[in-house]
Amino acid sequence: MLPTDAAEVLSTMLQTQYVRYGLIGCWAVGLWAGVNFSTALFWFAFTIAAGGVRSWVERKLAGRTGKTFGFVFTAVALSTGCFWAAAPLIAWFSGKPFGQPLAMAYLCSGYLLVFTQLRNSPVRALMISTPYTVASLIIAASAWGRPEFWGFLGVLPFVYAGLAVHVLLSQIAQAKLTAFQDRQQRLMEEVEQARDRADAANAAKTAFLGVISHELRTPMNGVLGAAQLLDNTDLTPEQRGLTGIIRSSGDNLLGLLNEILDHAKIEAGRLDIEAIPFEMEELVGRVFNTWKARAGEKALDYRLAWRGERPWTVRSDPTRLTQILHNLISNALKFTTEGGVELTLACERVADDRARLRISVTDTGPGISKEDAGRLFQPFTQLDVSTTRRFGGTGLGLSIARKLARMMEGDLSVESELGRGSSFTLEIDAEVLAWLPPEVVEAGPDEAQAEGEAIDFRPLKVLVVEDHPVNRLILETWLKTAGHVCASAENGQLAIEACATQIFDLVLMDVNMPVLDGLSATRAIRAAPGPNQRTTIVVLSASAHADDHKAGLEAGADTYLNKPVEFGRLAQLMDMVAGVAAPLSDVA
Repeated sequence: MLPTDAAEVLSTMLQTQYVRYGLIGCWAVGLWAGVNFSTALFWFAFTIAAGGVRSWVERKLAGRTGKTFGFVFTAVALSTGCFWAAAPLIAWFSGKPFGQPLAMAYLCSGYLLVFTQLRNSPVRALMISTPYTVASLIIAASAWGRPEFWGFLGVLPFVYAGLAVHVLLSQIAQAKLTAFQDRQQRLMEEVEQARDRADAANAAKTAFLGVISHELRTPMNGVLGAAQLLDNTDLTPEQRGLTGIIRSSGDNLLGLLNEILDHAKIEAGRLDIEAIPFEMEELVGRVFNTWKARAGEKALDYRLAWRGERPWTVRSDPTRLTQILHNLISNALKFTTEGGVELTLACERVADDRARLRISVTDTGPGISKEDAGRLFQPFTQLDVSTTRRFGGTGLGLSIARKLARMMEGDLSVESELGRGSSFTLEIDAEVLAWLPPEVVEAGPDEAQAEGEAIDFRPLKVLVVEDHPVNRLILETWLKTAGHVCASAENGQLAIEACATQIFDLVLMDVNMPVLDGLSATRAIRAAPGPNQRTTIVVLSASAHADDHKAGLEAGADTYLNKPVEFGRLAQLMDMVAGVAAPLSDVA
């Protein structure tokens, strides 16, 4: 018997206990018809009571039974079996015309019931069917010397042969079922092992891409930093064009790298969506203005339009929303050669603190056929080979954009027709913390600058903590060219020592360094008493992901800058540190 057979049999008996009571009723009807009503009623009452006791015992034993049934179950089953076995004796000795055939029917039915319930344990079935065997011996002894003795004795082999075949077939079926279950279990274990190997491979892939990201960003920081420094020198038009190619190619490389990293994180289920407050108009305006120059180069009509109410402060993920909009606008400008591109924002207020945002990017480009639109959002998909050769790209941007939209509980869809342009629409539900009053009209960026006063320059003393000599040299060169005073440290330990002896206005802290990493150094500077305990610390992160930025902020940094460092962003940040621009928290 299998280790769990006893518990399974008991569970089955409990589930079919009402069938047992029905069989008792059927046997009682047979006694009523074959013997008399009072005898049948008497037998029915005692057998029902015995069946109730047996069911109670089985419920008690079901939770404790393991490999075997135990003595208690066998004793109770034997005791209640005596009440059942009394029925064939009552019928046989009743003297009624149909009494003896009824007795034979009861014996065959009783044996069948016992051996069916305990088909996987024939020895246990023989023990529990003992009352029927005793009843058979009593009937055989009473018929000794009479003609019915040999008839009764001749029927018994047929009964036992039928029971043997029933048990044999049941065991064969159980063996097949057990083999099937074992095979299924092995297959499940193999599937789980394959899943674990796949998860491990995904984790290794993500870790590998993270390392590659840092290793690629480090030399790219030198390349793009040098290109930015060259742009600030006297160059011929031809030289300035070459530095522009370097910067553009480097930015494209970083964009492709970010797409691959995002795709790997989404596939591994490790990309999280944030929910933080931000100003919707500021975000949309910043993204829109980023592509003005590109639209101007192609002489395209580039417009921004609002429809409906305007949310002022929204709680969502500004990083991912910005990423999606950049991708849509970039694609629209890339594939549109004449006409224009329009960024349209429509807002539907669904509650005082909820809004349905519908952001569309519409272009007058070549359009997309219905067949191509069906596979447009698949990873690594380009519409045709010529498009890949002409425009490049991994084919991941739209796939990532739609996955991000759905992670934000929204969706990204497209409506397009060949020769008539395309319209990509992002729909998301967002929590609105504040609405923009209709009467408020803000001054544009140019007007605000005209009304403001001239910004006074204040030089800062900056500590550059960077282990890579090229990156360190580029940062130092730019800082000195901009009129700032700087010192440098090759690792976190040297940075701690420098902060112990000098006072700095700003610390630019790389993360991955030998001897002591940047996060540990940041914690140490924040923990040590002294003038630099409250100095602004900016983490230079080679990762563009929010969880890595969060680790820097939790270590005590004030904000972060992604590598390669964009000197325009660094200049803005330094103005904030000097107190001549907006608060530092606005930079990140």
